Amino acid sequence: MLGRGLSVLTFALLVACNTSKAPPPASLAQAAAPAQPARQTFGAPLGQSPTAALADVLKSPDKFAEQSVTVEGEVRRACTRKGCWMELSEAQDPSAPGCRVTFKDYGFFVPTDSAGSRARVEARVESKTLKPELVAHMESEGAKFPDKAADGSAREVRLVASGVEMWRD
Repeated sequence: MLGRGLSVLTFALLVACNTSKAPPPASLAQAAAPAQPARQTFGAPLGQSPTAALADVLKSPDKFAEQSVTVEGEVRRACTRKGCWMELSEAQDPSAPGCRVTFKDYGFFVPTDSAGSRARVEARVESKTLKPELVAHMESEGAKFPDKAADGSAREVRLVASGVEMWRD
């Protein structure tokens, strides 16, 4: 009798285990889905400034002078001392046009290892001539000025950012 009771109990346990509703296994496509890049923000949240292509701003800076725009590009370089500026470009290629981005009222900085990131920037467009001393200082931090004047000064299109959103692809 004990043998028959044990057989019934074993059969009942097997049936119960096989009929439980286990969650379906995750598909390979779900498991392999890439995570979205983490985005960091610096300064104020991006607002409602009109979007412009960085190439258009660099090509015709006077058209955008003293206006606030939102642009996106590659961070080609950044201040290696404290992150007080970065260079934004359409591409990492050193020959591609780019511009320096500073931060409104020196109120925030970006990581010193920001080069290689992508960034969206809300900023006021400026075009100024920099004194030779400032050009030399910025070059010591990694900036490049391909069109320097003979006296060491350089004309620069600059974005003064109120906010930056940055990520790595």
